[in-house]
Amino acid sequence: MCLSQCHAAREAPLLLPFAAGPAMARQPLLGARLLLVLPLLWPPLSPTWAHRFSAPNTTLNRLALAPGRGALYVGAVNRLFQLSPELRLESVAITGPVFDSPDCVPFRDPAECPQARMTDNANQLLLVSSRAQELVACGQVRQGVCEKRRLEDVAQVLYQAEDPGDGQFVAANTPGVATVGLVVPGSGRDLLLVARGLAGKLSGGVPPLTVRQLAGPQPFSSEGLGRLVVGDLSDYNNSYVAAFADVRSAYFVFRRRGARAQAEYRSYVARVCLGDSNLYSYVEVPLACRGQGLVQAAFLTPGTLLGAFAAGPRGARAALCAFPLAELDARMERARRLCYTAGGLGPSGMEEAAVEYGVTSRCVSLPPDSPDSYPCGDEHTPSPIAGRQPLEAGPLLQLGQAISAVAALRADGHIIAFLGDVQGQLHKVFVNGTQGQVYHSQQVGPPGSAISPDLLVDSGGSHLYVLTSQQVDRVPVAACPQLPDCTSCLQARDPLCGWCVLQGGCTRKGQCRRAAQPHQWLWSYGDSHCLLIQSLLPAQHPRQEQGQVTLSVPRLPALAADEYYHCAFGDYESLAHVEGPHVACVTPPQDQLPLNPPGADHIALPLALMFEDVAVAATNFSFYDCSAVQALEAAAPCRACVGSLWHCHWCPQSSHCVYGERCPEGERTIYSAQEVDVQVRGPEACPRVEGLESPLLVPMGWESRLALRVQNLQHFRGLPASYHCWLELPGELQRLPASLEETAGDAGLIYCQAQQFHSSMAQRELPVPIYVTRGEGQRLDNAHTLHVTLYDCAVGHPDCSHCQAANRSLGCLWCSHGQPACRYGPLCPPGAVELLCPKPSIDTIEPLTGPPEGGLALTILGSNLGRDFADVQDAVSVAGRPCSPDPSLYRTSARIVCVTSPAPSGTMGPIRVAIKHRPPGISTQHFTYQDPVLLSLSPQWGPQAGGTQLTIHGQHLQTGGNVSVFVGSQPCPIWEPVCPEAIVCHTMPQAGPGEAVVRVAFGRAQRTLLASPFHYTANPQLVAAEPSVSFRGGGRLIRVRGTGLDVVRRPLLSVWLEAAAEVAAPGTPSGDLTPRRSCGTPAVAPQTCIQLAGGLMQCSSTCSVNSSSLLLCRSPAVPDGASPRRVFFTLDNVHVDFASASGGQDFLYQPNPRLAPLSREGPARPYRLKPGHVLDVEGEGLNLGISKEEVRVHIGDSECLVKTLTLTHLYCEPPPRAPQAANGSSALPQFVVQMGNVRLALGPVQYEAEPVLAAFPVEAQVGLGLGAAVLTAAVLLLIVMYRHKSKQALRDYQKVLVQLENLEIGVGDQCRKEFTDLMTEMSDLSSDLEASGIPFLDYRTYAERIFFPGRRGCPLQPALEGLGEDGRRAPVRQGLLQLSNLLNSKLFLLTLIRTLEEQPSFSQRDRCHVASLLSLALHGKLEYLTDIMRTLLGDLAAHYVHRNPKLMLRRTETMVEKLLTNWVSICLYAFLREVAGEPLYMLLQAIQYQVDKGPVDAVTGKAKRTLNDSRLLREDVEFRPLTLMVLAGPGAGGPAGGSAGQRVPARVLDTDTITQVKEKVLDQVYRGTPFSQRPSVHSLDLEWRSGLAGHLTLSDEDLTSVTENRWRRLNTLQHYKVPDGATVGLIPQLHNGGAVSQSLAQSWAPGENVPMLEDSEEGGVRLWHLVKATEEPEGAKARRGSPREQQRERAGAKAIPEIYLTRLLSMKGTLQKFVDDSFQAILSVNRPVPIAVRYLFDFLDELAEKHGIEDPETLHIWKTNSLLLRFWVNTLKNPQLIFDVRVSDNVDAILAVIAQTFMDSCTVSEHKVGRDSPVNKLLYAREIPRYKQMVQRYYSDIRQSSPASYQEMTSALAELSRNFTSAPHCLEALQDLYNKHIHRYYDQIISALEEDPVGQKMQLACRLQQIAALVENKVTDL
Repeated sequence: MCLSQCHAAREAPLLLPFAAGPAMARQPLLGARLLLVLPLLWPPLSPTWAHRFSAPNTTLNRLALAPGRGALYVGAVNRLFQLSPELRLESVAITGPVFDSPDCVPFRDPAECPQARMTDNANQLLLVSSRAQELVACGQVRQGVCEKRRLEDVAQVLYQAEDPGDGQFVAANTPGVATVGLVVPGSGRDLLLVARGLAGKLSGGVPPLTVRQLAGPQPFSSEGLGRLVVGDLSDYNNSYVAAFADVRSAYFVFRRRGARAQAEYRSYVARVCLGDSNLYSYVEVPLACRGQGLVQAAFLTPGTLLGAFAAGPRGARAALCAFPLAELDARMERARRLCYTAGGLGPSGMEEAAVEYGVTSRCVSLPPDSPDSYPCGDEHTPSPIAGRQPLEAGPLLQLGQAISAVAALRADGHIIAFLGDVQGQLHKVFVNGTQGQVYHSQQVGPPGSAISPDLLVDSGGSHLYVLTSQQVDRVPVAACPQLPDCTSCLQARDPLCGWCVLQGGCTRKGQCRRAAQPHQWLWSYGDSHCLLIQSLLPAQHPRQEQGQVTLSVPRLPALAADEYYHCAFGDYESLAHVEGPHVACVTPPQDQLPLNPPGADHIALPLALMFEDVAVAATNFSFYDCSAVQALEAAAPCRACVGSLWHCHWCPQSSHCVYGERCPEGERTIYSAQEVDVQVRGPEACPRVEGLESPLLVPMGWESRLALRVQNLQHFRGLPASYHCWLELPGELQRLPASLEETAGDAGLIYCQAQQFHSSMAQRELPVPIYVTRGEGQRLDNAHTLHVTLYDCAVGHPDCSHCQAANRSLGCLWCSHGQPACRYGPLCPPGAVELLCPKPSIDTIEPLTGPPEGGLALTILGSNLGRDFADVQDAVSVAGRPCSPDPSLYRTSARIVCVTSPAPSGTMGPIRVAIKHRPPGISTQHFTYQDPVLLSLSPQWGPQAGGTQLTIHGQHLQTGGNVSVFVGSQPCPIWEPVCPEAIVCHTMPQAGPGEAVVRVAFGRAQRTLLASPFHYTANPQLVAAEPSVSFRGGGRLIRVRGTGLDVVRRPLLSVWLEAAAEVAAPGTPSGDLTPRRSCGTPAVAPQTCIQLAGGLMQCSSTCSVNSSSLLLCRSPAVPDGASPRRVFFTLDNVHVDFASASGGQDFLYQPNPRLAPLSREGPARPYRLKPGHVLDVEGEGLNLGISKEEVRVHIGDSECLVKTLTLTHLYCEPPPRAPQAANGSSALPQFVVQMGNVRLALGPVQYEAEPVLAAFPVEAQVGLGLGAAVLTAAVLLLIVMYRHKSKQALRDYQKVLVQLENLEIGVGDQCRKEFTDLMTEMSDLSSDLEASGIPFLDYRTYAERIFFPGRRGCPLQPALEGLGEDGRRAPVRQGLLQLSNLLNSKLFLLTLIRTLEEQPSFSQRDRCHVASLLSLALHGKLEYLTDIMRTLLGDLAAHYVHRNPKLMLRRTETMVEKLLTNWVSICLYAFLREVAGEPLYMLLQAIQYQVDKGPVDAVTGKAKRTLNDSRLLREDVEFRPLTLMVLAGPGAGGPAGGSAGQRVPARVLDTDTITQVKEKVLDQVYRGTPFSQRPSVHSLDLEWRSGLAGHLTLSDEDLTSVTENRWRRLNTLQHYKVPDGATVGLIPQLHNGGAVSQSLAQSWAPGENVPMLEDSEEGGVRLWHLVKATEEPEGAKARRGSPREQQRERAGAKAIPEIYLTRLLSMKGTLQKFVDDSFQAILSVNRPVPIAVRYLFDFLDELAEKHGIEDPETLHIWKTNSLLLRFWVNTLKNPQLIFDVRVSDNVDAILAVIAQTFMDSCTVSEHKVGRDSPVNKLLYAREIPRYKQMVQRYYSDIRQSSPASYQEMTSALAELSRNFTSAPHCLEALQDLYNKHIHRYYDQIISALEEDPVGQKMQLACRLQQIAALVENKVTDL
């Protein structure tokens, strides 16, 4: 049991006392305090728990073993653990977290490193110095400095650098970079050899290999010691795998590449002398495992270096190679000698050795004795030396998993290797010569957790210590003791294990004391076999006597003189006498043997050959008892005795079975069959009954005498005795006296006394066993089973024909005496025998109809239908036509099956059977010949998987009894009774789609339906299903999308339930949901739930096919107490799990909701409702399985509109007036909530009436009216007088007051209205957006839109098209491939780019085009493309530094700037899909949702809801939301009220034009479907379905359009008076035009139900929708429309248009969350920042540092221009670059405002706004400072994070190239590049290449000319 299980609860106190600070690790008091609490934290573990150690919430890194003590040390993140050899915890040291930064050198004052923060300290290096008894531990913090701790207690720090210098930075400061090291003995001191890879920024000056001192004033310093000097480590990028040492040398195994331009990595091993503290002796040679990849792990065993190499694609597998150390040293020595004495050249003149790593030293030519004089080098010898010739070895074995650790053990001259893989498995390998064999694998670490390279073998070689990131395991090297016997020991094939014969155990060879002696230790790989007892003599022994047994045991080990073997027979032991392989033992006496088991004649005891208490060999030995043998076979005791396995003999006179010569004196003996030299032996000599002489058949009731043949009775001659016959009748044993009559020889006859036999059982034939006894129960053997057969003629012969057909030997006759019956002949009086039978009797015939072709098998049942087939062969006729009987189906007297002859249709008559000499039998039933006719088929198509319920309609289909249907060659099983006019069958699976003719077979007659064949279509596919949750009550609408769904006859949504015992499904236990029905009865409704086998229940609901791509299903109800196990769709024979259809989302059932009654007084009491109030209903789990739109609430016969639905509340708006009760039975309407199938009645509702005023007297009314009239006249008079007398200024002042009052009222009303709209919209906006998926573009389309913006698809011409003859394609293709290779030359590509950009006619568009073509052509080599881009960006920076550096990357004017755009887009595609895509899509959907909720003018494009003031509709347009029921599916164009098509609700506005309605309907019907896969809005017409009006096609303009003063208003739903809830359908458009978005002035084509426009009104007519354009002619202003419009215009003129700017604020508030989420996703570093961004920003930092740019604003601008403005702003403004969506003009305008806000947030200058600032900037004035801080924090966090190493970036780019290798058009890009650009500037490019001296050497111009010759067929100077 691991430590984490024992002490997980106690881990927290260990962390709490630790105070974080920069000097935390230098507190010696803390370690002492920690030791005091250790016994409390981790008490000692019991021995049974000691095989594993783990620490909760701690990652383990390194493992070290102290050789002498056996103690184990574990380096972990923030911890060091000290363990005993049994993995008991002994001590703990805390090493972190530490206040640190990898970008800072170790500091004392935190102010010295502002970017420092609490950093976890992962252990990078852990070594044991045995001489000093010290533990060296190096972490990643403080630039990898090390510390020394006591081996006895790691909590005690012996040394820690207070202020470490650069020379004391040891380990890599990045966890992913490996550090390896060795402690090696020096001259009087230990030295530390450390090798590490390239890590962070401050590690560039640390050499990859250093020699460091362990003692002295500055431990771990490399001052004065050797360093491997490297020119530029990033060029080589060494990655170290392991370090080892033998007695003379230290070895380092690593991977590196040759130089920066050489991208290929190779494996190497380096060697230095142990006494060489200056690394003069450094030599390295390449390693190669033939056909494999790079080395991943290594181990040095004496004489051999083992290496695990990557194999397979992406290194997913591994191979093991072994390199002899002698060959490795010889290869290094050869390289050293050649570099010392021959300048590195071999005998052939080839370079075989060189000085590597870019140092100034070179191979020299020293005297020949120099290598021997300086075996470890000196100051004047060249170093470091690299051999060029690799040491190659073939793989010993290959594994399916990558190997991360190797260890080995040499035992008995063999190498045992231990391999740890990346999945946590440990493999044990026997290295046998040139091959390896895995003989055992076991899971050690958690699955998926790689085994650490620190795989250690303990000093005794008995255990392995295996480290993973979570635990340390102690694993036995060999599990010999666990193998219990010799066979399992040898079969285990463990080379460390063998069977120690005399110790009786599986042991290692050293544990077997006599292993050196022959046959003592058996090894599975040698010629060894387990000892066995080969033979026994005798093989068995009688239990009555004691004797000797001889055992034959080959290869029996010899013993010393005073040692002996003994035999053990069970518990009895006897001394063994050994002579060679033969061993003699004495058997136990009878009283020492256990009794025989019941029913057995022997007992088998284990016989073991023993040495002391060890069983050397064993077998079983049998002791038999002859007296028990004869009892085992009562029918033949003599045969059982002498025929047994044992040596038993039979005494016939005394009837005893004896062993040996034991028969009484004078009695003959029948000997065992195993005796050889005896005549009277075996079962053939036994006295026995051979069989019945006569008769074999004995009639019952008639006296018969039996005779039996006997043999070998001579044994009884002269001994008189009586004989008896015994018959075992049912229920009784009958004894008959018998007499013996001897015949010739030893044979004789025994006659039984005559007897009448009777049986109590009515049986035609009764076999009765019979046997013979002699004397008093002495039974004679039956040679075989003997039976006498008794028979009764009356049984089985019910009529005369049956009786006469009986076997003549039985003597049965039909007797009419008394009751007519079949009797034995002598029992019937002579006159009563009937020789002729009565006439045939026909009871039934089947079938009653048949086809006129005949060939129908007709079955006739009756009696006396002939004695045999010959009687009826020509005796049958049907309706006067002969019928041929079938002999194979004829049953005597009872059945005739005949085949009908042809006859005309309509022929009818009886069946006639006429047997010779008897009157004919005629049936009462008549047979009819009728002609079946096939008329039609429904349905006419179905899926190829079968299961379609096929109905064949016709006439006379119930013809014949054997009707079968075939669809093509496949049978169509008939599941229901065949009816006269219909046959129903179910199709079988078909191999593929296609037509199949339907054929019906009526017996041998066939009918084919050629006119309408059945069409097998492709199987339906499901691609989406939502929602995926429902209440247990079911009934929720599930929308299922797919293809080919309309071919499914009966789709089902089913759930399998594991029902509790008390839950029972109604219906039958059959697995068929559809009950059978008979002809003429209506179809029975399918059962909802059925019981299945295995205790499962299936509940189903039938789905409706809405269209070929949409199913509408209701979730099945689930009974209480049942647990859902599987939810799936049944599409005829196609079964699809819900999770497969929904993209992996399982269907979930939630408990049914619970609602409280409305009235607190109880559900029966009415709830008093005040008109205008909103109803609030409380409950539980209300929205767990349904959405707000699906809930229906009714008060009586009216609906209560649901406004909000939460987990615990439902709010609905009741009707304003009290509705009527729904059922009319009660006075008050009931409040009912319907959630799917769940219906909850919450009680009656009573509306409170408003107070009614008392009646006002008529006189008072008249008086009040007169007074009011007088008062009104007076007031009017005063107003007229006042207006005439007041001044003009006063009138103006009053006018202003009125306007201000109207303004205040208007603003208040508008704000309240906007606030109400906002709250109702936001309540369910998020849930609507989460319902559908995100339609990302595939990478190919994404890249095309980014590389070639503004063009639909890729503009490239397909490769090799337009070349005419086929002979030109091959050379052109070859030329393009050569151009691809030429582009890989960095010099050529840079020259090409620079030459093209120097040409005056090379435009900016050409630059962008060439850059995109290069991006496509080099897409598979992104690492190379990145290198080119870095070079060009460096040139660009050098150009701008001397001008204005802030202008760099501001635009896309050069090729490198477009290359940068494409590069960023490629690298961030995955980030878009995984991180940023979701919030951006949510923002886009939220904008579209908000815009659609308000009116949008189709002509001016202005909208009520927008963020862009130029797009704001500054009028208060009255509108009303409507919900249309859209017929979706194939039936959309069908008749009104038809069943085809499913109704889908769609939200629209009554002010929407018809085109706008179609767009909204398509958005909601095809929600979740990519825009490119939807039908076009211009290809469909909108058709209004009304029960009274029929079908009406709606359009934007038609004859009914209103035209006034040359202004024509577009038609809206309000214009057509389409009501709420109306049914509409989308039908294919049969004419052109009609949509304003398509053309504002098109005329309609003639069509049904489409009014025509009047031609006279076409000229000069202007269109308007919501508001008329401002440039209205003056003349038109005089001609106004109706008085209602004039009043509306006057009211609108009073409202200042700026009031409606509040709509911008309302829109902004609605979208604020989505804008914030999008910006946060782009600018957050909470998730890992893409490595490309870190790499790009690091490169820009390097450029700034290189050119001395210290202005932070310039660097901010560079980063902004390169990423945020170049990529993210473009993505924000153009979401169609990443999503397959429609972006309307209004949405585009809103996105422009958001993108401008993002751009303003990226600037450094202060964001100032004033009164004259644009409205768009004022909107986000308060948010922009916060966004600016996000941008600055984003840049700062990236700068402070660990830099992106070149290796990481290279790996990431290689991964991108692999993932998207098939996306771009490489060949097409090369063709475009050459034809449009290289060909155009061919001469200038050739000149530039020829002028470059390096290009001349590389013959670049010549290679381009060769390409031109191939591509253009151009004649060159070549």
